[in-house]
Amino acid sequence: MPINLIAAMALNRVIGRDNMIPWKIPGEQKRFRHITEGHTVVMGRKTFESIGRPLPNRTNIILTHNREYHAPGCMVRSDYREIVQKADNQKIFIIGGEKIFTLFLPYAENIYLSILQEEFDGDTCFPEFPEADFQIITQERIDATIPYLFVHFQKKTA
Repeated sequence: MPINLIAAMALNRVIGRDNMIPWKIPGEQKRFRHITEGHTVVMGRKTFESIGRPLPNRTNIILTHNREYHAPGCMVRSDYREIVQKADNQKIFIIGGEKIFTLFLPYAENIYLSILQEEFDGDTCFPEFPEADFQIITQERIDATIPYLFVHFQKKTA
């Protein structure tokens, strides 16, 4: 099963500010839930702490250097390679933050991006990726409180 990245980002690639998402778009969050439910989600410690709880109906894995870290209802891992190997058996969604996206980007088969049609101030960004190595599978314009494009990129096969 592939490793998938899923995120919402502003036009200037911002995904967060002060460990929070700097916008709220209800329909976009429903799409995230629909895509990730029933699967494994992987996040960094800061992302987990900003959410404040495990995401329901998903296996939650927190990736952190702190081997003593404990979060009820979650698995905690310190080696990303262990997660990459698990991807053979289950569908895995990487949900942030910036360092975690960057770490898993070379392994990503799919990238699901909600691209907000505005710029936001922030301190966390979605990493640049080689778009030429991916093809667009679907692209949908959503007229919401903040209009956005939902784009599903899939890595091209050799």
